[in-house]
Amino acid sequence: MPLEEIHSEIHALLPGCSTETGARRRTVLHTALGLGYAAAAVPLMAQTAIATPADGLDAGRIHYTVDGFQVPAYRAAPAGQAGLPVVLVVQEIFGVHEYIADVCRRLARAGYLAIAPELYARQGDASQYSEVGKLMAELVSKVPDAQVMADLDGALAWAGQHGGDTARAAITGFCWGGRITWLYAAHGPVKAGVAWYGRLVGNATALTPKHPVDIAAQLKAPVRGLYGGQDGGIPLDTIDKMKGVLAQGSAAAKASEFVVYPDAPHAFHADYRPSYRKAAAEDGWAQALAWFKAHGVG
Repeated sequence: MPLEEIHSEIHALLPGCSTETGARRRTVLHTALGLGYAAAAVPLMAQTAIATPADGLDAGRIHYTVDGFQVPAYRAAPAGQAGLPVVLVVQEIFGVHEYIADVCRRLARAGYLAIAPELYARQGDASQYSEVGKLMAELVSKVPDAQVMADLDGALAWAGQHGGDTARAAITGFCWGGRITWLYAAHGPVKAGVAWYGRLVGNATALTPKHPVDIAAQLKAPVRGLYGGQDGGIPLDTIDKMKGVLAQGSAAAKASEFVVYPDAPHAFHADYRPSYRKAAAEDGWAQALAWFKAHGVG
């Protein structure tokens, strides 16, 4: 897992890191990985700013099969309704925990069938880790992009068989899932994507052969990128690079756009973490829903 992605997560877990010098940031990063600061991510789950009830919803855990494997997922939808627009929800590095489930319930209350698959269930259980460094090195870094694309295809197919209208489908994801959102917009049958602070550049590996900047010109669905101006792991010049590629690409690429919140850090939507910024999170949510509707998913 690239150092810059770990760096973004440490920034989100340690308030104030974004104001330090580069050298100090690296010191904080290595110290945090050694002492397990990321354990804070688990107890903070009880301190979410938003708690969306499930009354009136069909919500809970389900499974669907991809290549003989039972993929676990969380889904939420208005109870008793069919023909619903679908949103694939892609997890942060921490897996499908309560925050991601709550995002699904928020989308369900907005009229969507939302489904969040456990995209590294084959490799292990993210909830068993208390340190970001170990989680990334031992689990997240072993997840192939091809596996993720196939499991998202499976989630969309499941939704189509359980009340969803797959002709009106979108995808959204956070951090690790933000990167995946860009990739899936170039791969899958969705009409729109909203990527929350997903990494745009990186080194090619056997498991992650391409990054968003590499596939941006081939987008099949327009993406709205929601990013923080104070994100220590996603420099603004990488957003500028992405914009340049999008401008030379497909119609969907040209229709894509970014919203940058100047004072927001990485993970500004994650209301169980110190990085949460209420104003940016609420505006970003409104931007996401408007984007879906503008592109026929609503």
